[in-house]
Amino acid sequence: MQTLLLDRMATPIGELILIADEQGLLRAIDWADHQVRLMKLLNIHCRANYFQLSKQRNPGGFTEAMQQYFAGELAVIDHLPIMTAGSEFQRTVWRQLRQIPCGEILTYGELAKRIGRPTASRAVGIANGSNPISIVIPCHRVIGAQGALTGYAGGIQRKQWLLQHEGYLQQDQR
Repeated sequence: MQTLLLDRMATPIGELILIADEQGLLRAIDWADHQVRLMKLLNIHCRANYFQLSKQRNPGGFTEAMQQYFAGELAVIDHLPIMTAGSEFQRTVWRQLRQIPCGEILTYGELAKRIGRPTASRAVGIANGSNPISIVIPCHRVIGAQGALTGYAGGIQRKQWLLQHEGYLQQDQR
């Protein structure tokens, strides 16, 4: 049985749950008010290995890194070590998400083209929505074809806040 380490932290937009493994890899981040979704994703992504959760302050230094991100040190999330399961397609989408620079966005269609699947924008959206490591795998940086802020599991208001925090949206666009 695998032990996963869980911590919680306050942010300006709600409580965040962070889960890491004992090898120092980030496995999941989600909002506390979406804990049911988080547990469902964890069960999917860790089904090959049964796991138990153990509370630990700042596992792998991830809580501190996320505090730095929310304090304005945006690049701190760029190279955090992560571990995801999922299908090969999902992992391809998630790898490409990490290539979107802070302060920039892509549409689902543009993301589909970047992974060599130009007609797969809906599948990209589904993969985006099943991302277990919110913010670090920056699914909030993907928007609809007409510029609409759609499809963020944490809620559109959080997506707006994150994009403003990262410098994409101006304060008056929130």
